[in-house]
Amino acid sequence: MLKRICFNLLTLILVFCNNILYAATVSPMYRPLPGLTASQLAVVVNDADLLSVRIADYYQAKRNLPKANILHLKFDPYSNALSQKDFAVLKQQLDAQTPNQVQAYVLTWLKPFRVDCMSITTAFAAGFDQAFCAKVCEESRKSPYFASNSQQPFTDFHWRPTMTLAGHSFEEVKRLIDRGVAADFTRPQGSAYLLKTTDQARSSRAVFFPEIAKTYAGQWPVHYLEQNSIENKADVMFYFTGLIKVPNIDKNTYLPGAIADHLTSAGGILTGSDQMNILEWLKAGATASYGAVVEPCNYPAKFSHPGVLLHYYLRGNTLIEADWKSVWEPGQGIFVGEPLARPFASPTMSQVR
Repeated sequence: MLKRICFNLLTLILVFCNNILYAATVSPMYRPLPGLTASQLAVVVNDADLLSVRIADYYQAKRNLPKANILHLKFDPYSNALSQKDFAVLKQQLDAQTPNQVQAYVLTWLKPFRVDCMSITTAFAAGFDQAFCAKVCEESRKSPYFASNSQQPFTDFHWRPTMTLAGHSFEEVKRLIDRGVAADFTRPQGSAYLLKTTDQARSSRAVFFPEIAKTYAGQWPVHYLEQNSIENKADVMFYFTGLIKVPNIDKNTYLPGAIADHLTSAGGILTGSDQMNILEWLKAGATASYGAVVEPCNYPAKFSHPGVLLHYYLRGNTLIEADWKSVWEPGQGIFVGEPLARPFASPTMSQVR
């Protein structure tokens, strides 16, 4: 998308058909789902990064995570990317430390955000695999967790969905964590905003938006809009759009647990990109975002599908579960946010399993 716009019609049709097939069961009134618990999440710390250590300590305290779930690695915290070889060593060390009950990981650093040609969150989730990468405009390996009712992804698929608590300072990440914790069980009365912008290439997934709004009519406010931004909205729970840079994001109020992203080529390049990066959503008040770390082209399957995300989040899944289930081809994108946020869960559905 940076220099070459490539649109794969076959992929669009396949994803669209998938949306239609499950549309009948996408109602938020459908059977509630429990979410992952603190005992099922492991925190990965880079001991060579003082900010990572501080974030991990704070997060463990806020989420009351078991000490056994704090896992330690040590590597260069200044490089944007790990090599495949270096990552293989770290992954082996991590696997050896991980308790059997752990179903997901949360990383506690800004850099590195990539492993060779794929995102660091997918690399830790499923292991490095060249099939997750693509030579410019190609399909990549698909996630078995996509649109799944699985409550234990590692047990079911041998994948541990991974998210990173990233920010430029401890205060930024602290605010992110606090928003996630504050969201729990609040059942906020918010809205979803799905924008088809004037950037046609980056609005490739907007073909789904009218159907999503129709599906949720009378159940959850979903606003399909043909404009480049929103502003002065006090109820933003979901915001999905497509632009290189989204204006006015700091002029809205994002409810605790809110998720927002923009489909573009380099949103997940967390430092040094000439495009808006997804940390801007978190600074504005969102609790999670998702973006590409390498050129994905504008295939909708490589970005969050809002219909899938709403389906699982509104039914009570945690943020990490809903976000991961919404991306069919996650190899080139990074998930950033507070993983255990669960605004639509009931305390009775969140018991330790």
